[in-house]
Amino acid sequence: MEQPSQKLLDMAEDERPREKLMQRGRAALSDEELIAIFLRTGLKGCNVLELAARLKRAAGSLTALGRMEAQEIARCCKGIGAAKAATLAAVFELGHRAVKEDIVKADMSTPDAVYNYLAGDLRYEQQEHFVVLMLDTHRHLIRRSNISKGTLNRTMVHPRDVFREAIINNACTIILAHNHPSGNPAPSKLDRELTRELVQAGEAIHIPILDHVIIGAGSTPYYSFRKQGLLTT
Repeated sequence: MEQPSQKLLDMAEDERPREKLMQRGRAALSDEELIAIFLRTGLKGCNVLELAARLKRAAGSLTALGRMEAQEIARCCKGIGAAKAATLAAVFELGHRAVKEDIVKADMSTPDAVYNYLAGDLRYEQQEHFVVLMLDTHRHLIRRSNISKGTLNRTMVHPRDVFREAIINNACTIILAHNHPSGNPAPSKLDRELTRELVQAGEAIHIPILDHVIIGAGSTPYYSFRKQGLLTT
């Protein structure tokens, strides 16, 4: 016979998520305890900690939950209404922005920095997204420009679109990046050809391309043209 669930009020006060956080700090809490703080209440026969655990299981992982929009969170677990879903989506987005805020202040010239900045947005996308990162003389990010979404081809990624924003924003150099929905970041023939064409266009207008980073989702997280010796700017 299934044991009845423990109510939060039956727990020792210093073991309740909110009180535990205040007394021991946020690092002392489990994923489920942190989620429970934002859910605030459970359901009949299911306390908020159990609801948090149920939600994490339904999403598949904390990473997957963090990628979901509010509507997806509400759909994936019974008992998560619009208010709870919106709260969680907002919390994850704030965390994502906080991480990116620190990254953009650093040198963006390495493929690791590019991957860390873009992976949260692109790694699990089901369509290809082609973006341009515009850098200043210190190789700090000035602006990100989203050029295209969909199957990568020369029509969707044209030199005039790639360099227009770079000229407007007085970029010293740019980095190209796109994702591979397959998860394998190895460049295709078209990736190589398009990179060569854009490098030539950049040389003509004196805005060099520092790198082209392809974002993957497997054991090899990215492919860097510069790291592989195919770009020497």
